[in-house]
Amino acid sequence: MNTKAVLAVLVLAFLPGLAMAACSSDEHAQSTMSCADGKVFDADAKACVPVSG
Repeated sequence: MNTKAVLAVLVLAFLPGLAMAACSSDEHAQSTMSCADGKVFDADAKACVPVSG
């Protein structure tokens, strides 16, 4: 095999692993939180709290 072919095989072999590593943190994960009527989601408490005021 020539050098370019070996390099291409190595790059293609490791690309999926690099893509998984780049997106594995919780910063990219989004979830939708819905609270019962009269409550709102408090990010600090990470829970639904009653609406005040």
